[in-house]
Amino acid sequence: MVRLNLILLAVLIACALALVTSQHQARKLYVELQKDQELAKQLEVEWGQLELEQGTWAMHARVERLATQALGMRVPPPSRIQVVPPAAGEARP
Repeated sequence: MVRLNLILLAVLIACALALVTSQHQARKLYVELQKDQELAKQLEVEWGQLELEQGTWAMHARVERLATQALGMRVPPPSRIQVVPPAAGEARP
């Protein structure tokens, strides 16, 4: 009978240690999940800001102004514009 009690006590201690270990691991993983979710939110905000910035930098008026002021570009006169028809078999955009 004493031997059975010792075996049951050893099993009980092993189960208790396994429970504590699994709860600790679950808490660590939950904290890591929270950190990753916070990082994902920050990256999403940064992505939105970058999209806005890209839209601002690519505005037609800004590109036109930079082309004329910084690069000295200008629109050619209509007499110098040539329209090239697409080759046969090419898809039109």
